Amino acid sequence: MKTDLIVILDFGSQYTQLIARRLREMKVFCQIYPFTKDISPLLNPTSEYNLKGVVLSGGPSSVMDKNAPIPNASLLKNLITRKIPVLGICYGLQLISKLSGGTVKPALIREYGLTNIRILKRDKLFKNVPKSLKVWMSHGDSVKSLPKGFSITSVSSNENLSSFSDEDLRLYAVQFHPEVNHTEFGKKIIGNFAFEICKIKNLFKTGNFIKGQVQSIRAETGTGKVICALSGGVDSSVAAVLVQKAIGNRLICIHIDTGLMRKNESEKLLKLFKEHFNLNVKLVNASSVFLRRLKRISEPEMKRKIIGNTFIEIFEREARKFKNVEYLVQGTLYPDVIESVSFKGPSATIKTHHNVGGLPMDMNLKLIEPFRELFKDEVREIGKKLGIPDYFVMRHPFPGPGLAIRIIGNVTAERLKILKEVDDIYMGLLRETGLYKRIWQAFSILLPIQTVGVMGDERTYENVVALRAVTSKDGMTADFFDFNKTFLTTVSNAIINSVRGVNRVVYDVSSKPPATIEWE
Repeated sequence: MKTDLIVILDFGSQYTQLIARRLREMKVFCQIYPFTKDISPLLNPTSEYNLKGVVLSGGPSSVMDKNAPIPNASLLKNLITRKIPVLGICYGLQLISKLSGGTVKPALIREYGLTNIRILKRDKLFKNVPKSLKVWMSHGDSVKSLPKGFSITSVSSNENLSSFSDEDLRLYAVQFHPEVNHTEFGKKIIGNFAFEICKIKNLFKTGNFIKGQVQSIRAETGTGKVICALSGGVDSSVAAVLVQKAIGNRLICIHIDTGLMRKNESEKLLKLFKEHFNLNVKLVNASSVFLRRLKRISEPEMKRKIIGNTFIEIFEREARKFKNVEYLVQGTLYPDVIESVSFKGPSATIKTHHNVGGLPMDMNLKLIEPFRELFKDEVREIGKKLGIPDYFVMRHPFPGPGLAIRIIGNVTAERLKILKEVDDIYMGLLRETGLYKRIWQAFSILLPIQTVGVMGDERTYENVVALRAVTSKDGMTADFFDFNKTFLTTVSNAIINSVRGVNRVVYDVSSKPPATIEWE
């Protein structure tokens, strides 16, 4: 049975991924494409999905601009003809108005941030939604005259049009952003579009996904060998178990111990995957190589480049030792794919992505990327379904460069040892107290300063470590976790009493933004 699909056409909004996240949270399968994408093949009966609806995202442009992003003129007509529902959000609302014969003008009162709206007409989009609610606005233009046949369904406290619809044509549009957490009943509105209007029934199911991928990987690889860089992260680990389920011992995994992982992590990884999943894993201990190349390197971007290039170099060398390898497994996730095909190309680089990065294409291997249409939480669900223990698949995010970017300044064997011990104590206490599952990400940072302390009536001059813990829904924004004093006292005492070289512990109370989650 085909999975029902909603397509999101991206017009450059910073919130486009959030639309997909909200739908995926409801098990509705969706895909994001740039607005220039020809989606007509999805309308064919031979498509692997049932196209049930289309969302037009927001965006920074004005539909009145000379070079405004406008999709193919026949798109809306084709969707109306096929009775495919359309939801326009912000720019999407103004675009539907323009394409349908309405007029858009600069708003007399621009609306940004939280705004009150009241519902004038309860169409299917607003089913079981209160008559008044707070929504998140971000627009400087407004619809001045509606296309023929459309009805205003809500207005803002400034008397700006906030939504309209033509239920006969199955066209719906909102000026606000239901996808952001600030909008009251936003998820309900998106759910109404998916279930009340698009009539989504065939939801995304992990069991069906696994079965389909196993069949697909088995058919694609034939008798060929497949290689995987098993970093120890959730994505590559779940991908390896899935591929092994499909092809057995034709999968070869290479784990490179960079020396930059958590305490005893490589040993734990090999024990789990060799003993419980019978994976064919080759361990390469390259910690001395990474440490040597990082000597006296303190600049974070340089650290990343050295680690990424060294990882690729060693992986290439080890991979070439195996004959007749035709395929390479990568744990690419949907956010990476979205970024690479976004409306205006990749966003501005704040810092290089934490993952080690793409492996070299000149190896002439065909890529297998089973998760390129999934988000992280969906991969975690698949991992659980495959039998990978909760403690592993539910681990907090960990950067590809590892502890090297949690050591501010130079990376040495001594400083690595200190941070590993600190991190082990911190994570252990989080698990013991049941706090680990309540936190999106927690970690320790070794600072490049020393401070005066007193131990046993003697003066000390030792290292400072910072602890970080944040709560978040998607990593795009985050707040620091509000530990009680008892926990902070316990963890501080445990670290200072147990880890030689540390005499001070501080806690980071910054949110994202303005800070980032990681320090480097």
